[in-house]
Amino acid sequence: MKFPSSPFQLAILSILSVVTVSWATSDPLVNIDDFLQCLSKQSQVRPLQVNSTGRKKTVKVSFIGLFLGRTNKLLPLVKERLPELGLQRRDCFEMSWIENIVFFADFPFGTPITTLLNRTNGQPSFFKAKSDYVTKPIPKRVIESLWKEMIKIDNFWMDWNPYGGRMGEIPESATPSPHRAGNLFLIQYYAVWVEEGVEAASKYLQLSRKLFDLMTPYVSKNPREAFQNYRDLEIGANLDNQTNFQIAKIYGSKYFKGNFDRLVRVKTMVDPHNFFKHEQSIPPV
Repeated sequence: MKFPSSPFQLAILSILSVVTVSWATSDPLVNIDDFLQCLSKQSQVRPLQVNSTGRKKTVKVSFIGLFLGRTNKLLPLVKERLPELGLQRRDCFEMSWIENIVFFADFPFGTPITTLLNRTNGQPSFFKAKSDYVTKPIPKRVIESLWKEMIKIDNFWMDWNPYGGRMGEIPESATPSPHRAGNLFLIQYYAVWVEEGVEAASKYLQLSRKLFDLMTPYVSKNPREAFQNYRDLEIGANLDNQTNFQIAKIYGSKYFKGNFDRLVRVKTMVDPHNFFKHEQSIPPV
């Protein structure tokens, strides 16, 4: 598949590259209230007409930011630190906390908060999530390779969550989650499908693994860190109701790094018989 090189695609690729590098290499302590999410989401990919005879897909990239303050405080900060975004007042919407919850639940802007009272489930679906921590800016050529692969996968997206600010001020040993200073951002890989059966699941799992493998040279190493709330049994799991310490240490070091041994001691103290457990829980000794 030839990757479309339309002016739109090239412009967005350049913006993503510049902004991620600018954000990652700027002083993360400028304002600890600021949180910027770079969201590259396959579910938002739409056909882009690049010639008069057909239509091709490209990747839509959205930059979504949550700032705890007023617009007049945010604009000077962004213009100073990330001028490449070209943020304008018309791009900012002030809202209450509960309105923000509706927005980040992927409802269209302006959806009434009463929508949260609707407990009707949508179409049943299956998903696979994986995660990575990035410690160095990702080269532009790698981002382009990522998009080539994303276009091949239906209903696949990546969330890029920048770190820094208050996150970087907290020592690794202060809480169980150790992913603090030194990490530029967290990536979540997310594939979703509605087809039932082993064949469909195998297809999306293999495609997710391929993209995950592509990122190997550009993410954390020894261990390849992972975010515990994006549970990924492929990085290690105690199956069949077993609790093997050596297996637990594999996934435990990725989720908790040097805090794993301390968590084992706590687990041994409060739950020595391992009553509370799952495939990736902390084991007692």
